[in-house]
Amino acid sequence: MNKLDAVCRAANLRPNCAFECANGKTIGAKMSGELIRLEREGDVFTLTMHAGENRWNTTFVRAFAGALNEVEASSGPAALVTASASEKFFSNGLDLDWVQDPAAHPEGGDRQAFGKEFMALMGRIMTLPVPTVCAVNGHAFGAGFMSALCHDVRIMRADRGFMCANEMQLGMRIPEPELALFRHKMSLNVFFETVQLAKRWAAPAALEAGILQQTVDMDELLAAAQAKAQELAPLGANRENYGGQKETLYGENAAINGVHGPTYMLKNSHQFGH
Repeated sequence: MNKLDAVCRAANLRPNCAFECANGKTIGAKMSGELIRLEREGDVFTLTMHAGENRWNTTFVRAFAGALNEVEASSGPAALVTASASEKFFSNGLDLDWVQDPAAHPEGGDRQAFGKEFMALMGRIMTLPVPTVCAVNGHAFGAGFMSALCHDVRIMRADRGFMCANEMQLGMRIPEPELALFRHKMSLNVFFETVQLAKRWAAPAALEAGILQQTVDMDELLAAAQAKAQELAPLGANRENYGGQKETLYGENAAINGVHGPTYMLKNSHQFGH
């Protein structure tokens, strides 16, 4: 049992769910304070990251996953907005201090579990059976950029912040699952500039490149994201259908990964089901 699980179990809480619901009921706890806050108004859940630069470690992954449990346990029309409480960062990527010396930063949780759990969480966000909208309020680097791309819709403040896969600058290779994510979300030239040249995308350029669906002023960002989520929430009423189509798009033997092009598939649709 890791330290976070022990604290949660001692408090009679579910392990690994360090977030708080809007009604004030504490669902989970973290020793150094709140990481994730989940609120619901009508059909829209708003998940707000409260961890400073929102750097990813195992404790943060598990807190985020715990909030998604609450979203997935709901029924009826629903959509999720992911936002940040930071004035500067949406997410500044991996918690590198913890990665380099986990013993000195035990609050980050189990280092050995991180890779598998983080990647699984990204896949879960990508195929969440309700519409997801990401409100990018500032810098989104590395794993932070990756998490934003896992959402169905991305809206960013127009005047500040960069989105960047900065692994090349850090002397790191981008793992193949992450490359697959970028390739599915970007055109080929944008994909190459992003992963190989580590291009920093400001909001106007990211909008033009198709990485974003919308840019707005900062004081309108959360409201715009929540309005978009409310618009899309009816699609989330049929979770099996909405999530199932995402699996067809992005899951095993995904349609857009097929060896045949769309013209062949359209002309021979009897081979692929309807």
